Amino acid sequence: MAEATSPVLRPRSNPRNALTTVRAYIALTKPRIIELLLITTVPSMILAADGMPGIWPIVATLIGGTLSAGGANTINCWYDRDIDKVMARTSKRPLPMELVSPNAALAFGIVLEFVAYLWLQATVGWMPAVLAVCACLFYVFVYTMGLKRTSPQNIVIGGAAGAAPVLIGWSAVTGDLGLAPWLLFMVVFMWTPPHFWALAIKYRDDYAAAGVPMLPVVRSFEETARQILLYSVTMVAVTFVFGAVAQMQLVYFGAAIVLGIVFVKLSVDLVRDTTPQRAMRLFHYSITYLGLLFLAVAVDVLVR
Repeated sequence: MAEATSPVLRPRSNPRNALTTVRAYIALTKPRIIELLLITTVPSMILAADGMPGIWPIVATLIGGTLSAGGANTINCWYDRDIDKVMARTSKRPLPMELVSPNAALAFGIVLEFVAYLWLQATVGWMPAVLAVCACLFYVFVYTMGLKRTSPQNIVIGGAAGAAPVLIGWSAVTGDLGLAPWLLFMVVFMWTPPHFWALAIKYRDDYAAAGVPMLPVVRSFEETARQILLYSVTMVAVTFVFGAVAQMQLVYFGAAIVLGIVFVKLSVDLVRDTTPQRAMRLFHYSITYLGLLFLAVAVDVLVR
C-alpha cells in the first residue's frame, strides 16, 4: 500500500509585507519634496506659453519631473543612509529601518532616472530631458557627495538642483531658455537657503551628531539668522526684477509685494529672536510663499 503523502505547503505572500515594501520604495523618492519641486513647474510652463500650454505637455512634464526627482532623492537616500540612521529626523526612512536593501535602493534610483530621461525626451523634447538629468547629477555628485558633508555652503550651491524644474517646465514648452526663466530660477535658488537653514536651526543637534556642517552647526544662530535675512531680501528683490523682465501685471506684483513683506518680516523676527520656534514659523511660511508666488505667476498670465 502506497504511503499517503502530505500536500506541499507553500508560503503565501503576505499582502501587508508587500504593501510595506511598496510604501518603502515610494518613501525613498521623498514625495513631499517632489510636490514642492513640481509647484514651480506648471506656472513656468503657463508663462512660457503665455497661456495654457495644453494638458498633455503639462502631464508629460510632471510625470518626467516626478520620476527624475524621485530618482535623485532615492540615490540621495542610498548615499546618506549612514547619517540618516544617526539623525532622529531621518532615522525612520526605509534604509535606516532596513525595509529596502542598499543595492535595491541604488538600482531603483538609477532606473527611475533612466526612465525619466527617456520619457521626457520622447514626450517634450531633448532639452528638458537633459536638464532633468543634469539636475540629478548635480544633486547627487555636487551636493550629496561633494558639499553636504564638507561645506556650510552646501545648501546654497546645492539649491541649483531644486530650482531646475523652472527651467525644465519652460523648455518643455519653448525648447529653449531666455532671461525670464533664469530669473525665475534665481528666485527659487535664493529661496532655498532661508527655507533649509530655518529647518536646520531646529534640527541643529541632529546635523551636528551626523557631522553635517549646516550653517547653524558651524555658525551661531544669530549669524545664521542674519544670513537668512540677507538671502530673503535678495530673493524678494529678484522677484521684482523677474516681474519687470517677464512683463508681469498687477496680480503678480501685488502678490510679490505682500508675500515678500511677510517673508522679510519673519526673517527680521528671527534675527531678533533666534529660537527654533521662530525658525519653524519661517520654514512653514516659506513653503506657502513659494506656492502662492508661483500661483500668482500662473493667474497673472491667465487673466491678462
